[in-house]
Amino acid sequence: MFRYIPNGDDDRKAMLESMGINDIEELFIDIPEELKFKGELNLDLAKSEQEVMKYMSDMANKNQDLSQLTSFLGAGVYDHFVPSVIKHLASRSEFYTAYTPYQPEISQGTLQVIFEYQSMICELTGLDVSNASLYDGPTAAAEAFLLAATQTKRNKILVGNAISPEIKKVIETYMKFRDIEIVYLAEKNGLVDMTDLESKLDKEVAGVFVQNPNFYGLIEEVEKMTEMAHANKALSIAYVDPISLAVLKNPGEMGVDIAIGDGQSLGNGTNFGGPYLGFMASNNKLVRKLPGRIIGQTEDVDGKRAWALTLATREQHIRRYKATSNICSNQGLNALMAAVYMSTMGKVGLREAALQSVQKAHYAYNQIIGTGKFKPAFDAPFFKEFVVVGEKSAEVVNEALLKANILGGYDLSKEFGLDNGIMFAVTEKRTKEEIDTLVSKLEVL
Repeated sequence: MFRYIPNGDDDRKAMLESMGINDIEELFIDIPEELKFKGELNLDLAKSEQEVMKYMSDMANKNQDLSQLTSFLGAGVYDHFVPSVIKHLASRSEFYTAYTPYQPEISQGTLQVIFEYQSMICELTGLDVSNASLYDGPTAAAEAFLLAATQTKRNKILVGNAISPEIKKVIETYMKFRDIEIVYLAEKNGLVDMTDLESKLDKEVAGVFVQNPNFYGLIEEVEKMTEMAHANKALSIAYVDPISLAVLKNPGEMGVDIAIGDGQSLGNGTNFGGPYLGFMASNNKLVRKLPGRIIGQTEDVDGKRAWALTLATREQHIRRYKATSNICSNQGLNALMAAVYMSTMGKVGLREAALQSVQKAHYAYNQIIGTGKFKPAFDAPFFKEFVVVGEKSAEVVNEALLKANILGGYDLSKEFGLDNGIMFAVTEKRTKEEIDTLVSKLEVL
């Protein structure tokens, strides 16, 4: 008897008898016979537990992870330093078993974690209120679009074109079924063309959306875009890199109404692409339109500090047709990791991570251009990612780098049509030696 298949023949027979049937196939009589598979599946013979463990181990060893590779790949997933205390705390059973506060006031520990997380997101973004996080950055963008349309009672969103392909796919999917029009803005030197933005602002525009730094790593003119949006009585929505907020003006300082982004950089590893969390913050005017949960601080009957589920505008808490969203899991464990990261790093640590990222990225950029094998794609200011154009395709470049155990840059030829364009990301983890090794490999291509 296998441990992971607990029901034996006698167990199965007893269950069938309790249902008044003789054969398990009778459970599937509603499926037409012509649709049922006949014959034997092409599967390996059963293996013992020891054989399965060896098989899975051999398969896993074919992967290469960032303990073996030096990563210069970004495009939304970044190899930032993750303090060991984060995994230590997040692995405590009272945290990793806590999903969501369905009986909120007896879940004081979970509520406090969310409250602290929200407080730090507000401080980071410079905005008044944050929800209890979302699935990831792209779905946070979709939520922001829906919020803007609901708030303004308009049905058009102007979108900077230099945004993540994942964001594009998610917002296009969600807006299609909500009859909200997405209009992409023209690019000029990799940034939003302000003339095109001005020409497309009309009384149907609910919001203006920009990623900053944008997908190319460039710094957008968010303040100017916000002023133009507000003059048209539309909302300003900024998708931001949370690490960049330690050195760049935050959304609140620039007058942005809704700030969103992906919290992967906040103490969540690359994790083979997920899971991550999406963060969302806004000004006070929009607090009752924010999706998900908002935790507040209060006092209990004994006058002690306590926490309460202050607002919960999701379909499980109020009538479905009044819910602001039905996709807003609060990603509790990931939000916890983000909270531990922000509190561990503090303002000084976050600023240091941001400064090292930007300084090392500019060093790498100058060294790569200095090889003579690559030229700049744009000449606008950038944060920790930059785009260069080489003599060979990004695919050829990355294959050569991988042989040297270097995970190369992002290929911009497919989604963005930039032939031989490659985007490198440099975080505070990269050393001068690693950057110089990258440059030396690129030099001999």
